[in-house]
Amino acid sequence: MTDLLQIRFSLPAHEVDACQAFLAENVPHGWQEDQDGPDGTAFSLYVEDSPAGRAVAEVVSSRWPQAGVQVQGREKEDWGRAWMEFFVPLECGQRFEILPPWLADKANPELTPVIIEPKMAFGTGHHPTTALCLEGLSTILGDGASWEDKHFLDLGTGSGILAIALCRLGMTGVGLDIDPLAVECAEENAARNGVGDRLSLAVGSIDAVEPGVRFDLIVANILSGPLIGMAPLIVSRLAPGGALVLSGILEEQADAVAAAYEAQGLGPAERKISGEWAALTYAGACR
Repeated sequence: MTDLLQIRFSLPAHEVDACQAFLAENVPHGWQEDQDGPDGTAFSLYVEDSPAGRAVAEVVSSRWPQAGVQVQGREKEDWGRAWMEFFVPLECGQRFEILPPWLADKANPELTPVIIEPKMAFGTGHHPTTALCLEGLSTILGDGASWEDKHFLDLGTGSGILAIALCRLGMTGVGLDIDPLAVECAEENAARNGVGDRLSLAVGSIDAVEPGVRFDLIVANILSGPLIGMAPLIVSRLAPGGALVLSGILEEQADAVAAAYEAQGLGPAERKISGEWAALTYAGACR
């Protein structure tokens, strides 16, 4: 029995955003996209050879019958080699650059590098929700000098990309995730980037933060439902003048999320859009 399934298919341009939204929810480690002629995009991705993995192929076939889905068994070594072939550095917000370890020596000296080892279960920064967060952070941070030694909270830290980016700018912080394996992955990446002493990681959500602790910056890349439900707790953890970045939000849900935070006393958010995804940025949100 093979370890993985490789799924390949193609879609016309007008279906790409919807497919990206589906994949971002169900394939968190990412996928490859290539132009398939002037009006189409070819997708290639790996999932575990399991009922959940096979369900991804079935849903794509059902929702997009024209996609021509092809499924082939692969060994995990194939997945690792595939990442080395198509993982390219990702520039976000004209400030950060996400790279794998084998491209670390090719980092752009004008950007802040974040080195992430691609893994099957965790994000690599290549889907819009993470990129939107990094763009929002770039807007808030400016030249970064005034944020040195400030304290942040990364809620839903995953592979630790956002927390590591902030630590690389001289901040210290806390990264939380409800998945113990995500926390383990983030710890490995923090050590790989030399910021393990600046980042505390733990299993849990916003209620795991010690009573009374407030943060100069909170970033939460999760889902709209939890963001709405946790709005009172998240805002209560912002220090006066603190900033907030929210992502993992479908554009059609952005108004509901924004309303939940305005109800907690925050002003209007700056909204960034990428395909079907949105991020809300509040600079100096808490008075």
